[in-house]
Amino acid sequence: MSIIDELKWRGLVADCTDAAELEKKIAAPVTLYCGFDPTADSLHVGNLVPLLALRRFQLLGHHPIAVAGGATGSIGDPSGKTAERQLLTKEILDHNIVSVKVQLAKLLDFEAKQNPARLVDNASWTQNISFLDFLRDIGKHFSVNQMVAKESVRARMEDREVGISYTEFSYMLLQAFDFMVLCRDQNCELQIGGSDQWGNITAGIDLCRKKLGKTVFGLTLPLITNADGSKFGKTAAGAIWLDPNKTSVEDFYQFWIRTDDRDVIRYLKFFTFLSRDEIEDLEQQHKSKPEARIAHQALAKELRNLIHPSTAGVAERASKILFGTHFENYTSDDWEFLAKYSHSLEVEKAKLIGMPLVELLVLAGLSPSKGQARKDIEGRGISINNNPPLPNFGYIIQAGDLQLDKYLRLRKGKKNYVVVTAK
Repeated sequence: MSIIDELKWRGLVADCTDAAELEKKIAAPVTLYCGFDPTADSLHVGNLVPLLALRRFQLLGHHPIAVAGGATGSIGDPSGKTAERQLLTKEILDHNIVSVKVQLAKLLDFEAKQNPARLVDNASWTQNISFLDFLRDIGKHFSVNQMVAKESVRARMEDREVGISYTEFSYMLLQAFDFMVLCRDQNCELQIGGSDQWGNITAGIDLCRKKLGKTVFGLTLPLITNADGSKFGKTAAGAIWLDPNKTSVEDFYQFWIRTDDRDVIRYLKFFTFLSRDEIEDLEQQHKSKPEARIAHQALAKELRNLIHPSTAGVAERASKILFGTHFENYTSDDWEFLAKYSHSLEVEKAKLIGMPLVELLVLAGLSPSKGQARKDIEGRGISINNNPPLPNFGYIIQAGDLQLDKYLRLRKGKKNYVVVTAK
């Protein structure tokens, strides 16, 4: 199976330029790239599809380049955005690139002997070019009519209140310039990215043809949405980050465990390297016994092993303890483990005992206000340890609520919890 056939089976091809010629081209190893703008000091799960696609190409002998947008990131891509992005300083961008490279090393092999991945910063080839030189050498190859026709630009121009600045309008030229430079200097012949990047990618293809006389290719991957139409990778608490300091290993694992039944097989195809036979076997098990959540566990385990390989077993153990039923059997090690690897809160023991439950719910972040905390309790959505939901919003925390005279698990609904430690 070719890489294109593999991507098609996984549902990972949105569009490509000259599919027949691309198939011929990638019959032998090629150099390809995917760009990302370091707008944060961590990647999130929404970045995984294109970056894992780079890994899929690398595993088949191709030469991947990850382009960090030190230049484009300072401008802001209007694609998929309804408002201007906040401009970042060079110091912040540099910090973000260093942080993200650590995560990229988990997804790409930078030490491979035959086809090592490369990380480059597009600031390295833009910072010494003058504005006039860029306009003369690059800008003259683009018509405003062509640029306005791109979906990302047209959508913003139709919003009279927001509009689009000249800065973001120019983003397309910078990304096209990236492709041209990589084609010229690294013999890069393929750019991949999300489907919202189609206009930017085709602009780069045109520039390579006009400036270098070379034919290059573009391949886009679908933007992932959940079965209910909501944006993938977003929760009530915000984005799901790859950095464990921003999204804990347990939360990361639970994010995948909680995948909608309608999405789990799709996500196994999108986000794992399990074979076709393995995924089809999981699909059969999921259809015959969905309550066992075997496919969900496989998905969460594969992603945990990929992104947090050093924490093998941590998320499973935390889940087993958190959602177990025999709290009286938990050891001090169990509770300390939970406090380290899940949502936790330390409160002085003298303040904790006698604290109104509504106050503790707000302090733990489970309720935004005391008023909402009262409603949560009255709705029988709050429980302590494994006891039945508390019906009384006037409840006061008692010494008997503390396991081992030190710990308690505060839970809201089925999925939200905090381990409280008395210190």
